[in-house]
Amino acid sequence: MAKFKKSALKENDGISAPETTSIAAISKIKEKRRQKKSTSDLVKAILNGNITALSQAITLVESKNSEHLEQANAIIKACLPHANKSIRIGITGVPGVGKSTFIESFGSYLTNIGKKVAVLAVDPSSSITKGSILGDKTRMEDLVKDKNAFIRPSPSGTSLGGVARKTRESIILCEAAGFNTIIIETVGVGQSETAVHSMVDFFLLLKLAGAGDELQGIKRGIIEMADAIAINKADGKNLKQAKLAKVEFNRALHLYPVKTSNWQPKVMTCSAIENEGIEAIYSMILEYKKLTIDNNYFYSKRNQQNKFWLIQTIEEQLKNDFFTNSKIKKELEQQLELIENNKTTPFVAAEYLLGLKT
Repeated sequence: MAKFKKSALKENDGISAPETTSIAAISKIKEKRRQKKSTSDLVKAILNGNITALSQAITLVESKNSEHLEQANAIIKACLPHANKSIRIGITGVPGVGKSTFIESFGSYLTNIGKKVAVLAVDPSSSITKGSILGDKTRMEDLVKDKNAFIRPSPSGTSLGGVARKTRESIILCEAAGFNTIIIETVGVGQSETAVHSMVDFFLLLKLAGAGDELQGIKRGIIEMADAIAINKADGKNLKQAKLAKVEFNRALHLYPVKTSNWQPKVMTCSAIENEGIEAIYSMILEYKKLTIDNNYFYSKRNQQNKFWLIQTIEEQLKNDFFTNSKIKKELEQQLELIENNKTTPFVAAEYLLGLKT
């Protein structure tokens, strides 16, 4: 009889709670959580590969608390000399293309050959409730148990196209902790691809065959950014369609101008669920890395990315300072009311509010 794989989604019988609970134990746990670790202790633990310290540092980075931000900046500054020793891979694709399954298969392959893999998965935040499911650890139930892998789901919040506000800094912390392969999974909708492309070395686009978008779905922007296209779920009845899609995409890619990196984007097929084509995709990424390091594009691109994130950080801070200003908050409510009553226009109101700040 076939042996079924135990799933993390399996619901087990509940366990009755004990009649008595140790109040002292609860207090001890709460007190431990309240204890603030020093910057030097966190940095030392991160450099020693401590996952708990890494998670705590990323939480500080993502926090909007000013004290947390100050400590986070100090941690990042201390970790920076130990970073930049990884290959950063961005992976995107429409919902349903199998990103999580692919990343689990890809990540497991990498850890099996001795790599340390960090997955920064950006979860879409609801524009209504502002909440996120953060279910990537559940979807990657095998990889999450791998001692050489670290998975960190983060809410996208209101940042550009769904990329978590502090993903860039999280990359530095993961590299300092010894992870030599960083994978960033995008939401797969909106403009997240643009932001992720500006923080990775290699950008992989996952596609599906037979979805009706082999040609119609070839959007110039996303195709120009992609360093490779992987047609996932190339197995069973989909195999023939995947091979046809590969031919179509190859033809389309040759219509685009040569990239600055001198790399010719490739189209490959794979089956994440059957672990087919995973090794070939990694070999291709290594081929890209060698080419771009040899022609100096690899580090030149990283320098350009650093300049881009300098401007982005300034813009974000200016925006944050503006909207947290108490005077602006008060006047903004009044201007919104005037707009609602058709007594002013959005443009006049904006000019007025901007004038107050100066």
